[in-house]
Amino acid sequence: MQRDLFKGLFITTGLVAALTATPSWGGQDADKPVIASTTAGKVSGSREGEVLAFKGIRYGADTATTRFAAPRKPEAWDGVRDAKAYGDTCPQTPIGSGGGLFVSWKPDPDPALSEDCLFLNVWTQGLADGGKRPVMVWFHGGGFSQGNGSSNAYVGDRLAKRGDVVVVTLNHRLNAFGYLALNQYGDAFKDSSVAGVLDMILALEWVRDNIEQFGGDPDRVMIFGESGGGAKVSTLMSTEAAKGLFHRAVVQSGAMLRFPEQETAREAADKLVANLGLTAETIDKIKTLPVEQIVKAMPGTRAGMAPSIDGRILTRHPFEPDAAPAGRDIPLMLGTNRTESSIFLGAANPKLFDLDWAGLGVALKATYPDKDAAAIIAGYRELEPDAEPADIFFEATSDARWLTGHVTQAERKFQQGGAPAYLYLFSWDTPVDGGKWRSPHALEIGFVFDNVARSESMSGVGPAQQHIADMMADTWIAFARTGDPNNARIPKWQPYNMDARPMMVFDTQPEQVNDARGAQRRLLNDGEAYGNRYSAR
Repeated sequence: MQRDLFKGLFITTGLVAALTATPSWGGQDADKPVIASTTAGKVSGSREGEVLAFKGIRYGADTATTRFAAPRKPEAWDGVRDAKAYGDTCPQTPIGSGGGLFVSWKPDPDPALSEDCLFLNVWTQGLADGGKRPVMVWFHGGGFSQGNGSSNAYVGDRLAKRGDVVVVTLNHRLNAFGYLALNQYGDAFKDSSVAGVLDMILALEWVRDNIEQFGGDPDRVMIFGESGGGAKVSTLMSTEAAKGLFHRAVVQSGAMLRFPEQETAREAADKLVANLGLTAETIDKIKTLPVEQIVKAMPGTRAGMAPSIDGRILTRHPFEPDAAPAGRDIPLMLGTNRTESSIFLGAANPKLFDLDWAGLGVALKATYPDKDAAAIIAGYRELEPDAEPADIFFEATSDARWLTGHVTQAERKFQQGGAPAYLYLFSWDTPVDGGKWRSPHALEIGFVFDNVARSESMSGVGPAQQHIADMMADTWIAFARTGDPNNARIPKWQPYNMDARPMMVFDTQPEQVNDARGAQRRLLNDGEAYGNRYSAR
């Protein structure tokens, strides 16, 4: 059961500016509408302090018209379309609560669900001003199954102002609507297993073609994402179809080594098709069935868990057995949080927060029945004499999978011999709920976006939190600007290599540590399970 939780559950998901700039709004007066031009037509945004916001810009046609197929560009429109509210969210699968940590992230109003969901959002300080600002394109978490680009944690106004960058967030197709492997049913479904990837590529093409109108530089685009968003970044690094559309990449708690095997993805799709009462002869009906009927048929099938190799857009795994050639020249920053698993396993079983030493042995044995739990505990106690049983449980289950997976991806990026990789460990503990969550999955997001006040339920608020936000936001901005994360708020950060294995440990006092938590990681290696977490089995 614990293994299934790791494989199937993906939630998600400065007071002192590093750089300042005077807003340049294309000569528009403060009391006049905020109008920007796109290749499809004009859009009207809004002012959020010194930042201009455009929400719900259509970058693709209604996917109900392209269900299980490649997306289409939107038809051009006359006049000016309103871009002041988020667009609809793509159809979702059920999601857990995350123990209440995500409460403050929910937008109000929460966008409706619809297949007409190919929208993106832009925050900038300038319009058509030749500003050549770095562009930061965010891919949301939630695995490949849930989420949207509209979370309060992802609001880009503070990041845009802080670093004079352009921030873009977006929606794309998810779950069976984005990744159902129906290829075996004929050419009409040739794009079904990669439809969501094609949406992301279309969004990046929109950025290439339009971002100068929003003050951005199409030749300096950074893609970044957490959890499933990190897996999407890894995916885009693996395909020639996205080559040239971005120039730096950040993977936050979402290193993706391999896609589900095509055979197992197709078997899962067959289960969903059978649940719908369809056959090879009647399969075309799936294009027009109600959304709710398809969603109801998903549980138990593991269909559409992630993209799978289709032979055209995705021709190989992202980082297995090595790093895909398409991403060779892309600088990569990647990392994980110290106790990723506390939000997965702890939210599902709150008793884990109160483990005693006997209970720790039972919990580890349940999670890893083929491992020597006593030896693992002894090793951790020697390395961390002050650790409590719950500390060891959440650290071990995170070191073994999340940290190991990200180290493996960094190693393979280094071995490729192209652009550098920078590996980090986020180790700051949130004080929320008495500190029981420690450093959980997704904690760093509010800091990266400099959105402490909007992430109160996850991180709390205060000077300590803003200090972390100052450090994290400036580091991500620096990487977007130059492809090198070094800046005045952190010590010198060396690119990853196989000798010293340098890692930046983000905490109240950041520190570069060689092979951070390497001894712990070697006590229990469950990297294969991490690499297969999107498997259809």
